[in-house]
Amino acid sequence: MLSKSQKAVLYMVGSVICFSTMDLIVKYLNSVPFGQVLFMRFFFGMIPIIFLIPRDKIFTFYKTRRPGLHAFRAVSGTIAIIALFIALRNLPLADVISLTFTGPLFVTIMSVIFLSEKVGIRRWSAVAIGFVGMLFIVRPAFEEVNFYYIFPVIFSLGFANVAISIRSLSKTEPNYLIAFYFSILSLLVGFSTIVNGWIWPTPFEAFLFLLLGLAGGVANLLLTQSYRLADASLVSPIKYLSLIVAIIAGYFIFSEIPKLMTLFGAGLIVVSSFIIFRREEVLKKQVVAPRV
Repeated sequence: MLSKSQKAVLYMVGSVICFSTMDLIVKYLNSVPFGQVLFMRFFFGMIPIIFLIPRDKIFTFYKTRRPGLHAFRAVSGTIAIIALFIALRNLPLADVISLTFTGPLFVTIMSVIFLSEKVGIRRWSAVAIGFVGMLFIVRPAFEEVNFYYIFPVIFSLGFANVAISIRSLSKTEPNYLIAFYFSILSLLVGFSTIVNGWIWPTPFEAFLFLLLGLAGGVANLLLTQSYRLADASLVSPIKYLSLIVAIIAGYFIFSEIPKLMTLFGAGLIVVSSFIIFRREEVLKKQVVAPRV
């Protein structure tokens, strides 16, 4: 019989696998219209959400007394996922995944601005270390004038807004409802691009669409369950396995060789994020996972 901690670790590993699968598919489907990929991610991603809705609330589950905050979370999440998809399609995989780890840095800053939280010297030092790491990774943006490096940063900013809103919403709203409104908005944004022309997918592309949606939807559920069963300090380091997956997949699938600066910068970001997670755990604050 597995303990709660062991189950939490397995859930986190499963989450990493699912998120990595989603990232790889988005990058692989680079020739498919962007809006079509976005639509399919959330169309099929609705399946896990629907299964979470209690049967006795199937006709009333959408009701809420906090529509404004739901809208803020949905808009922030949609902007973040669009930025992530653009980055995945135009930048080396390892660079993108490394920069997504800056999410907790922006959450720390946003919590001071919007929640009036007090942040000590340890977490501010961690934020500084993380931003130094980010500068190492985005160097090509200045050397090669590659503006696509701004999109992982936009993702992290969007994630910070999502994290702040979820900290409040989770006190009164079920997880399926928070995910539902975000998914609906992203789905509608993706569908609006049909006027620009979509393609008829091959059987293999159709399979990837299904896998994309299910992987993205299940990943968030596994992530949430992992944090429910164990302390963030135990399971959070496991999510950095996605960087190893990105480096290996980037090399063998997309012929991408990670730069030394990327690896060094990623190391600094991983250290800084872990310090923040560990410190928040000590202070008994809610830790929000760095994904939308």
